[in-house]
Amino acid sequence: MEYIFRLKNGQDLRKSIEEYVISHNIVNCVIVCGVGSLIYANLRLADGKTIKNFNNHYEIVSLMGTIAKGKSHIHISLADKDGLCIGGHLAYNNIINTTCEVCLITLANYELEREFDEKTGYNELTIIEKGK
Repeated sequence: MEYIFRLKNGQDLRKSIEEYVISHNIVNCVIVCGVGSLIYANLRLADGKTIKNFNNHYEIVSLMGTIAKGKSHIHISLADKDGLCIGGHLAYNNIINTTCEVCLITLANYELEREFDEKTGYNELTIIEKGK
C-alpha cells in the first residue's frame, strides 16, 4: 500500500513521519522519497557520533529510509542557497520551512525488525520474508 502526505511549516520532519506511521497503523514501510525544504537541520554525521546543526534555508534533494515497527532509520541530503549539499542521518529537530511531501510504501511480503548488533553498536535492520 502507498501513502503520501504533506507536512507544513514548523513541523519536525522525523517526528512527524513517525507520528504519521503510528496514526495510520503502518508496521513496516520504506520512505521512497521526500521533497520540500527545511529552515533548520540537525544531522548525525558519518562518524556515527557527531550531531551537527545547520541553521539556514535548505532544499530537500533526497529523503529515504526504513521504518520497522515504529523504529526509523532515515537519511537526508540537503542543498543550500548555493547548491552545495550536506547530508546524514536524520535526527530529531529538523524543522520544515514551507512544506515536505513524503511518499511511503508498505511491504506486504516482508516483516522488518531492528535488533542490536554488537559489531556495529546499533539496532540494525532484520528482514523476514513472509511465507518462507
